[in-house]
Amino acid sequence: MSFSLADVFSESGPLATRIPGYRPRQQQIEMSSRIAEAIDGNRVFVAEAGTGTGKTYAYLVPALLSGGKVIVSTGTKTLQDQLFARDLPTVRTALSSPARVALLKGRANYVCHYHLERTLAEGRFVTRADASDAQRIARFAKRTLTGDKAECGDVPENSPVWAMVTSTRDNCLGQECPDHEECFVLAARREALAADLVVVNHHLFFADVMLRDEGAGELLPACNTVIFDEAHLLPETASLFFGDSVSTSQVLDLVRDAKSEALAAAKDCLDLPLALAALDKAARDFRLTLPVEPARYAASQLLEREEFTPALGELCRHLEIVAAILETQAQRSEGLENCWRRAGEVLGAWRHWQEGDDPEVVRWGETYTHALQLNTTPLRISGIMKKQMGGHPRAWIFTSATLAVQGSFEHYCRELGLYEAESACWESPFDYQRQALLYAPPGLPDPNSRDYTEATVDAVFPILQAAGGRAFFLCTSLRAMRRTHELLAERLERAGMDCPLLLQGERGKTELLDSFRRLGNAILVASQSFWEGVDVRGEALSLVVIDKLPFAPPDDPVLSARMERMRAEGRNAFMEYQLPRAVISVKQGAGRLIRDESDRGVLVICDPRMLNKPYGKRVWRSLPPMRRTRALADAVAFFASPT
Repeated sequence: MSFSLADVFSESGPLATRIPGYRPRQQQIEMSSRIAEAIDGNRVFVAEAGTGTGKTYAYLVPALLSGGKVIVSTGTKTLQDQLFARDLPTVRTALSSPARVALLKGRANYVCHYHLERTLAEGRFVTRADASDAQRIARFAKRTLTGDKAECGDVPENSPVWAMVTSTRDNCLGQECPDHEECFVLAARREALAADLVVVNHHLFFADVMLRDEGAGELLPACNTVIFDEAHLLPETASLFFGDSVSTSQVLDLVRDAKSEALAAAKDCLDLPLALAALDKAARDFRLTLPVEPARYAASQLLEREEFTPALGELCRHLEIVAAILETQAQRSEGLENCWRRAGEVLGAWRHWQEGDDPEVVRWGETYTHALQLNTTPLRISGIMKKQMGGHPRAWIFTSATLAVQGSFEHYCRELGLYEAESACWESPFDYQRQALLYAPPGLPDPNSRDYTEATVDAVFPILQAAGGRAFFLCTSLRAMRRTHELLAERLERAGMDCPLLLQGERGKTELLDSFRRLGNAILVASQSFWEGVDVRGEALSLVVIDKLPFAPPDDPVLSARMERMRAEGRNAFMEYQLPRAVISVKQGAGRLIRDESDRGVLVICDPRMLNKPYGKRVWRSLPPMRRTRALADAVAFFASPT
């Protein structure tokens, strides 16, 4: 059966017939039509679609009707699963589409028979829970058709055992693997190659394009259309993959794998365990040259530290020793040969960072709780992106609820090199004038002052009381998040308010959100990971508070280097780069409030710069058309009125 777009989205069309509660939306129909034209003409199209537009259906319908091969890339694995398990089957069924569809993830998401068998044979588990998880995964591996760990619901996603029973690009044995024929990763790739529409995520897409490793490198040549959903995340993701990085985690993984392979095939090589133990210590010592608190450092800051360069030298020296020993044992098994190759590659990566002097890249480091990663990131990604998009004619669609700044896509298109892109912006169909209020508290101090967090909690608490909890408090730093949580706990106790107070990091993100929805009157204090990709509909979320405009810290090494380059070119780095990024982040945070036509709520943006700085107008005017107020009484009264 063939449909026109007008038929599909009409009141009597297949979507309305098959989907309960479906209603035609003019914005959705217009967006879908423009995407269909871009697909038909192999054009680049950038589209912002406000919350509630129905952008997922707006691109899935023309994608499925196009008859060509389509890659849809989402911002996260969670959205990827949601798209594949819910939205795509719904539209495909409604259209009676014969299109074959597939889900493709990075290899770390699939159980590896080889590594699972090795892990079970060794039995080196830190806790009983880990041993139990391994047995559950083993049972799952026998019954699953896909090997996708997302389907193994009785083992937590953050279980340390997953790292032991999945493969990485480094430790995959490829065609030399004894379980090559049963490999879940290869099966997923075969499905993707045969499919008409493949759902991937941004990390996988760029890893594949750059490394030709995970499957999309093979998919892209035959593909007619690439659709990026949550496309506002692309500049960050592309920067990550167009650069290089090397981490102490890679060294520790190498040590673990080499120990395992040596136990199986080279027990008589007595030098190797000693060398691996020394390498393990050198990697951990290198991490300890920097403070425990996770942070980012420019190369100059790292090299100024007295102990940094000697510790890196020691790490490289021990890597050399391990590589030399592994070379003598490499012929004894595929696994040992793989470890020898990895040792050489990781050693080369550390040295490459040390010797780098390319003016087009910025060298920097980042510490995590247990790891130190050194990175090289291009100052500009536009040229690399343009090159990746060249060659075979195809359509490139970029869409998100937040791409434009005051209706302009100039910042986004310049950053990604989309100089000839067509663009369009559709406002949300929600009635923001009726459904929402934006409150800017008066009299708050400068956001950099010591007592700023205390002042924001004081300013917002009367509204929290009026709302009866039901709030997200979104902070721009972990320090502010923790302090806000402390202050709110004190205020809630003093006021005798029985509102559960949740904190990001106490539990997993999914578990926290489930609790928040179930409790109905909770307050969640969170940082960056809750600003976007979070959907809480109904009365459980009726108040969203943003403590500051989310400018990236000026000492961030990548931001600092890019802004310095722009200033050297005579450009206004703040207005052209820093401010547009902050605006898009504010729009994401604000977008948590109204998720449905029946939602109501108050958005509080505390930062006084939004009103007392000239650039604040660009933030203010980029937000949805809510009623605005500076009167606390208006914000409190909002919760007393039924509509």
